[in-house]
Amino acid sequence: MNTLANKITIFRIVLIPFFLLLAYTGHRYAALAVFVLASLSDFLDGYIARRYNQISNFGKFMDPLADKVLVMAAMCYFVEIGRMPGWALAVVLLREFGVSGLRLIAVEQRRVIAAGKSGKIKTAATMICLCLMLFFPAPGIGDSVPDFIAHISTAIILLTTVYSGAEYFYYNRDVFKDAK
Repeated sequence: MNTLANKITIFRIVLIPFFLLLAYTGHRYAALAVFVLASLSDFLDGYIARRYNQISNFGKFMDPLADKVLVMAAMCYFVEIGRMPGWALAVVLLREFGVSGLRLIAVEQRRVIAAGKSGKIKTAATMICLCLMLFFPAPGIGDSVPDFIAHISTAIILLTTVYSGAEYFYYNRDVFKDAK
């Protein structure tokens, strides 16, 4: 657990409450800065782990968990302030639980389902879209101007989420044939 990659993962987890505190107290740009830092740390710890052979069981478990908690925290915030529908968050949660369940079944069969390219694209797209939603404020109350940034960002998040989830299940469908 003392590797640099794992320390960066822990740092990302520690940033999540600070992000939420800043977002909920109206410090949007400071919250954005913390969110960007946490998002970039995801790519940095993965690079360091692979480049310097610091891949560990702790990192395999905590890195994706940290990503999920960061993204879900931001999405919960946007649902609460009305910039994202709750059903969109439910779709993302369903995908995450589904893929996690698929991986658990695969582990029982001594198989590892690594993160696929579409899953990595989904994570990057989601983090970028959430950054855009933090950067661009919602229209003022009573405005008739739709919140295009939130609508487009939510659509991109949903499309990449559903596609990557479907891909995980399609390419690993044999896991269910062998399940007991």
